[in-house]
Amino acid sequence: MEEAHIEQATIEDLPQLTDLLFDLFTQEADFTPDRSKQMRGLRLILEQPNRGRIFVLRQGHEILGMINLLFTISTAEGGFVVLLEDVIVHREHRGHGYGGMLLRHAIDYARSKDFLRITLLTDRIDREGLKFFKAHGFVESAMVPLRLLLSLPAAV
Repeated sequence: MEEAHIEQATIEDLPQLTDLLFDLFTQEADFTPDRSKQMRGLRLILEQPNRGRIFVLRQGHEILGMINLLFTISTAEGGFVVLLEDVIVHREHRGHGYGGMLLRHAIDYARSKDFLRITLLTDRIDREGLKFFKAHGFVESAMVPLRLLLSLPAAV
């Protein structure tokens, strides 16, 4: 059997990536799975590499997991930073250290490209997720995330 390895996702990976996001968003309270929206978002990243990178853990033709890095600028840091999103391993392949492999790859990539910080949001109720990210060096921030959905009518 071929060894699992990490590589940059391609446009041909869209169907499998969309399936992974569908699974992820069924687990998160703030999001509703919508295959067309997830596919559109993934395509926007894959077609414009200056926006970010999606890395996949691949074994043969199957994608076992993914991680999404979005690029932006922080005036606080005075340079480029990463917003880490969409860390997911397929249900059938959890418990083998694949999530850690993907996260270490993302951290190494960000360091190699001289990014200054990685920020992520995770569900407060997901104790395992918090434990996972903290084990990889992430610390809780005093910042409170707020969100304004612009696709909804504005409140008066």
